Amino acid sequence: MVYKHKIHYAWVILIMGTLVVFGSLGLARFGYSIVLPSMQRSLGMNNTQAGILATANLIGYLILSLVGGALAAHYGPKIIITLGLTLTGLGMLLTGTVHDFFTAVFWRALTGIGSGASNVPAMGLISAWFGPKRRGLGAGIASSGSSIALIAIGPSVPYIMSIYGENGWRNSWYFFATATFILALLGFFILKNRPSEKGLMPLGATDKDGTSNQTTGSTNWGLVYRSFSVWHLGLVYIAFGFSYIIYMTFFVKGLISEGNYTQASAGKLFMTMGWFSLLCGLIWGSVSDIIGRKYALAIVYLIHAVSFSLFALVPNKFGFTISAILFGLSAWSIPAIMAATCGDILGSKLAPAALGFITLFFGIGQALGPFVAGRIADANGSFLPAFLLAGVIALLGSIGSLTLRPAGKKQL
Repeated sequence: MVYKHKIHYAWVILIMGTLVVFGSLGLARFGYSIVLPSMQRSLGMNNTQAGILATANLIGYLILSLVGGALAAHYGPKIIITLGLTLTGLGMLLTGTVHDFFTAVFWRALTGIGSGASNVPAMGLISAWFGPKRRGLGAGIASSGSSIALIAIGPSVPYIMSIYGENGWRNSWYFFATATFILALLGFFILKNRPSEKGLMPLGATDKDGTSNQTTGSTNWGLVYRSFSVWHLGLVYIAFGFSYIIYMTFFVKGLISEGNYTQASAGKLFMTMGWFSLLCGLIWGSVSDIIGRKYALAIVYLIHAVSFSLFALVPNKFGFTISAILFGLSAWSIPAIMAATCGDILGSKLAPAALGFITLFFGIGQALGPFVAGRIADANGSFLPAFLLAGVIALLGSIGSLTLRPAGKKQL
């Protein structure tokens, strides 16, 4: 009776989860896109090496995607998220100190390891705190942390670079690292592993929901790896990892090299994308609660296909702008829907492990994307064919989504 008149702690968890995404993905991964042109010049990297640097980060993420979710399910998300954010901040701090390509590869990989250890459990934690009918909503809001990062770094990084000149990219990494260390400290004091620690049930859950989810998660971890639905979901997730990371990694670089944008004007469009993406996870997560996960996934993948193809086929200010807006309107929706789907299939207790497992597939796509795109750009003297390839892969993801079956125990 007492809690009926108070704000459910799930909302506090959600705010903190959004900030974890802000640091572990928004700054650690997407921050690379906007510092890349300056960093590439400073270190004398070609496009293939720039792609390899992104791939190193994503391989680090891949390594922890499976292990991070499983560790969170065993030891609790709080400690894993805190340690992950600390590693992420350390990796970014050390990235700012590098003077050669090979050292940069190492520290970007460490950053990726920290990102995987913090982001995957954070998204799984949302499923634990929100009932089945609210998971899409919760995961969608949390995914907006990446949007907030784009809004913040779009104008701020060019400003930092205008102050510090050729060392601007280094100072940008230092600022990113400082913010992430602060988030790690906040997470340690704020996060709770499960609603029962506060004497609560998941927000919006009934007694039946709360009991079944916890029971399912506590009985058999093998359900994660034996579930056909989880494997199927992972295979569809590959398309998102491969396609979107090409777009996000080389977005600013593509604007400068293909559209003659300045760093500042590219940063403004980067920020615009962030503003349009601010509510995308919330909107599409809620849509998935209503029309079903697979149909929402298919629609979002199709929007991505159009966005990436526009960048390649209409390489002017109009095409770039519409492409950025379309991607923004749907940007982080797929991870949000995937997180909700994992909770649907296996329950809240096993959601972090399930999400970690399918993120392994997602990570494979991510690791391949930048390397392939960089090689294509060096071979063709243009990034446009790489963006077109991203559009084709996203279209395949849309088709694959339609083959998914509704979530339920009968699929296990």
